[in-house]
Amino acid sequence: MHAVNDERWSSERWQGIATPFLAVDGPTLRRNVARAQALCDDRGLLLRPHVKTHKIIEMARLQMDAGARGLTLATVGEAESFAQAGFDDLFVAYPVLTTRAVADRVQRLLETADVTLGIDSREGVDALVRHGLAAHPRLSVLVEVECGLRRTGAVPEEAGRLAAYAAERGLSVGGVFTFPGQAYAVGAAKSAAADEARALSRAADAFAAEGLQCAIRSGGATPSYEATDTAVVTETRPGVYVFQDAQQVALGTATPDDVALAVIATVVSAPTPDRVVLDAGSKVLAADRPSYVDGHGLLLGVPGARIDRIWEHHGVVDVSGVDAGRVPQVGERVAVVPNHACTAINLADRVQVRGEAESTTWDVAARGKNG
Repeated sequence: MHAVNDERWSSERWQGIATPFLAVDGPTLRRNVARAQALCDDRGLLLRPHVKTHKIIEMARLQMDAGARGLTLATVGEAESFAQAGFDDLFVAYPVLTTRAVADRVQRLLETADVTLGIDSREGVDALVRHGLAAHPRLSVLVEVECGLRRTGAVPEEAGRLAAYAAERGLSVGGVFTFPGQAYAVGAAKSAAADEARALSRAADAFAAEGLQCAIRSGGATPSYEATDTAVVTETRPGVYVFQDAQQVALGTATPDDVALAVIATVVSAPTPDRVVLDAGSKVLAADRPSYVDGHGLLLGVPGARIDRIWEHHGVVDVSGVDAGRVPQVGERVAVVPNHACTAINLADRVQVRGEAESTTWDVAARGKNG
């Protein structure tokens, strides 16, 4: 297998495992976790990592042991998986629209965990009240505000009125949150962090106008969290930083040496001199392909190679720009960094973990918990 100035992805380390599979380099993973925690600690910023990236119990324990203040999740289903494993401080960063069935699941979560849910509308508040969740002592809500992504979230100036509406109906309102997803563009990290701070500051002012405290002002995305304005933001929720991926390399957030997750694949065909075919396609790499990423993943150790087409079980690599001596041959294994770690993980049952003194398998416990 070709490597990138190290032996992390060498064939010897990953012997005996049928391809394609997701590989995690343990030392790099731990270094990423420690670095992010130290950065947040140095700046007085609480770190609540978004575990939708990895969905793995053992990884969440690493993050908590390093000093994380709790976990961020995308769905109630993810929260259930981590609550069952003993995690008891869970924030579902999503405007959960509660049905009777969802309310029953949240009630069960509240038996063992403190749970925070996102809201961004009066309808969301009314649903929580209607299904008997308003006065539960272990439940709180954060008002989601929009900061430029134009996805979910109330207008920041309206956050105070929505918070007051929720508080009047018995809900405990802890503050506000936002997601500066516009940071996922080349050169946009600092401006996205500024957008985040501006929106959260305006929302906090709106709380004050209603006579409400806004203790939590939560933001964060992997490309922008290092630029967080800590004069405004109290908590950050990056996720991809644990693994890094081809998007982060393309954005300049990470280098290939920072990447802790790769798909190990085998060259199964070389039909013409200008292309080889891998046994990893969309069902392993996932289909994410933002405009700033060149191809369907980063093929490590093969400069000039480009994964330009994928089917479910085929990854076609254009090697027309690769030196002849560097073109991988049929039967050789290669390492591919997925474009987006989160979606690749959600396609896998487990990951293989290797380090200087470790060889283990971690289950993707919250895989498919999309509701």
